[in-house]
Amino acid sequence: MIPVFSIIGSKSNTGKTTILCKIIKELKNRGYRVATIKHHIGDFEIDHPEKDTWKHSQAGSDIVVISSPVKIAKIEKVQEEYRLDDIISKIQNVDIIITEGYKKESKPKLEVIRKKISPNLISKESELFGIVTDFPLENQIPQFNFEQVREIVNLIEEKFLKK
Repeated sequence: MIPVFSIIGSKSNTGKTTILCKIIKELKNRGYRVATIKHHIGDFEIDHPEKDTWKHSQAGSDIVVISSPVKIAKIEKVQEEYRLDDIISKIQNVDIIITEGYKKESKPKLEVIRKKISPNLISKESELFGIVTDFPLENQIPQFNFEQVREIVNLIEEKFLKK
């Protein structure tokens, strides 16, 4: 099974995406293949108006796939949100899967908090394997500042990749 963990935070602008991108770069530098899954609470568009795939969707196609020699993408209209485990089951050929969001799921979590935005943890301590923060917290969970990417990835390797 591919290891999975979630990067979560209580609000926008805490730095989840920024720290995730830094983690991805460091994991790639260490030779790992990485998949990410981003959770969004509403509707979203990844197609651009007037592009062929957008036209296909506007014409009524329920599933649109675009493929090239270097990448493939699938856009599917759904009746209800897929469960995270169903999405994960479709991913292969990677060493680790990192989700952004999915704070209610039961995956191990790296929580990102900032004192001025949301100074309280939203996860139970038992769900957390690490915290990225700009102020010290009183608990036994490993804590990192936003520049300690190497140390965060060392912990990720230890917990999820060096089995």
